[in-house]
Amino acid sequence: MSLASADAATDTAAAKQSHLNSSRAHVDALLTRFRRTRKFTNALCSGLEPEDYVVQSMPDVSPTKWHLAHTTWFFETFVLKKFFAGYRTEIPEYAYLFNSYYNAAGDMHRRDLRGLISRPTVQETERYRASIDSHVDELLSGGDEKLLDEIEPILVLGIHHEQQHQELLITDIKHVFAQNPLYPVFRKRQRHIAAEKATPLQFFEFEQTITPIGHDGRGFAYDNEGPRHQALVPRFLLASRPVTNGEYIEFVEDGGYRRPEFWLSLGWMTV
Repeated sequence: MSLASADAATDTAAAKQSHLNSSRAHVDALLTRFRRTRKFTNALCSGLEPEDYVVQSMPDVSPTKWHLAHTTWFFETFVLKKFFAGYRTEIPEYAYLFNSYYNAAGDMHRRDLRGLISRPTVQETERYRASIDSHVDELLSGGDEKLLDEIEPILVLGIHHEQQHQELLITDIKHVFAQNPLYPVFRKRQRHIAAEKATPLQFFEFEQTITPIGHDGRGFAYDNEGPRHQALVPRFLLASRPVTNGEYIEFVEDGGYRRPEFWLSLGWMTV
């Protein structure tokens, strides 16, 4: 083999190795995002007892267990069933129980009746999550680049979908606990809260302007975040800091919920 041929072969091998390394890094990054999101959801539930997972305190609240299963159903339905060759769901009835409003994916259990479903148990729901996580891990680890390119948009959507439900899980369990006369605490205080009074509230004036709003095309966004466009922003005032809980209590005690001048019409109709 000539020196030139040897150099060419070396360059080709190096290029292939670089491509493999890049592809592996891509898979690792996706898996890391997926695993981190799933683990964080589980961590949010770390202080809950099994009885807490099943309560539905009003029609707009979903039980914690339902959130855990629904986000798992998303990955099973839109990733595994579509891209995992030979995949078969272990419990087909979950598709009905844990669909929310995805009409194209099939029928669904009524939202206001989710709290009546005691089975699957919390342990069975956790096993369901672990099983789907394992299958997604296997799928990504063994997929070629073409398959990964197809999977990535759906997987990233599923990650953001689960992050939405992390917020819902917290607001829902806080509403559940708020109905309990024992006043259970979702999270013990994580840091010291200063006892000093907040700095005096000031308002800063901003002049009317035209500014671009909406998604700029970089990174993930939901369809309702675009298209990017110019918007007229009238003159406004912005407070120098957030309202404190003490100030909010003062507003309530001063009759703020009984005085319509502090509310827009829709807000006043609500309260």
